[in-house]
Amino acid sequence: MTTSKFRSKLYAKSVVALPYAEQESVGSFFDFAEELVRSTKALGRDRTSETYAVATNSFKRFCQTDDLPFEKIDSDLIEAYEAYLKRMGALPNTSSFYMRNLRAIYNRAVEKDLVVQCNPFRHVYTGVDKTVKRAIPLADIRRLKELDLSANPIQDLSRDIFLFSFYTRGMAFVDIAHLKKRDLRSGVLSYRRRKTGQQLFIKWEKCMQDIVDKYKSAGSPYLLPIIDHNVGNERPQYLSMSHKINRHLKQIGEMAGITIPLTMYVARHAWASIARSRNIPLSIISESMGHDSESTTRIYLASLDNSAIDNANSIILGLL
Repeated sequence: MTTSKFRSKLYAKSVVALPYAEQESVGSFFDFAEELVRSTKALGRDRTSETYAVATNSFKRFCQTDDLPFEKIDSDLIEAYEAYLKRMGALPNTSSFYMRNLRAIYNRAVEKDLVVQCNPFRHVYTGVDKTVKRAIPLADIRRLKELDLSANPIQDLSRDIFLFSFYTRGMAFVDIAHLKKRDLRSGVLSYRRRKTGQQLFIKWEKCMQDIVDKYKSAGSPYLLPIIDHNVGNERPQYLSMSHKINRHLKQIGEMAGITIPLTMYVARHAWASIARSRNIPLSIISESMGHDSESTTRIYLASLDNSAIDNANSIILGLL
């Protein structure tokens, strides 16, 4: 049986289960999803809006229709979609990403009484598998630091942003991009993580200042040249630079003889991995990186002395 015939059989099965008038009253899942994409974006929740849109578009490609009544969404259909993703080469975490977002959209519709909850996602994977850890040793960090990339400005910038992330305890690229000059005061860099909202404080070190001085711009409010304040909308600029920098980092990694694909994520994981190898306590590492998912650590750790965190970073930077 072909995929399209299989889907048609599933749709027919669920349509038969409801009177026609009841199906008409429920409305389209995709119409609701697209409205939710627009409303979350209007609320400033850009990341949520984008993930809803990506999941919706993937599901729409599978369904091959723009008109999918909610009552057609049952566990058979969702399992068929999961099987389709697997055939398309999606990894379990990728499939789970789509499922979690579609489930969130579906549950919002349940809250609005657009459909009766029938738990169509109960038989598919919605967890998060542990991914292969990607970290590089100090020797690789040193090689990156010593590369002469002055002939290629974008490669030079990409390498420096990677190093800046490492220097700042694995700061995420989105947070680096939005750093303002006003965030640096009295030798302390303070910022609020975009992902969790947690406020972090980092002791300012010379290696950080060297990078900032290299790209200093008198007319920009930003600490580093990732977002142009004259252009306007920040998010498209940040996303474009993120792709560009990660693309160039892969090239730089090959030049440096680094065996794993180099990305901004590698800088964050490298800091944590090297810190752990130097016997810095897990609780210090967790607090240093602004993790909010270290529930076990949070139970017995009410707060950390910020000087202990700064000392941990100084230890790492002193090894370079």
